[in-house]
Amino acid sequence: MENHRISKIKKKRKSGFRARMRTKGGRNIISRKRRRGTSLKLRKT
Repeated sequence: MENHRISKIKKKRKSGFRARMRTKGGRNIISRKRRRGTSLKLRKT
């Protein structure tokens, strides 16, 4: 059976970096990933 493909834009808007940074819970997820050292693709400034 064929899986439903969600569009890349919808996926990014729902669970992308910017969407995570919008909420307190999302920021916690990112800080947890940073502490754990999971690959979190961030722009180097």
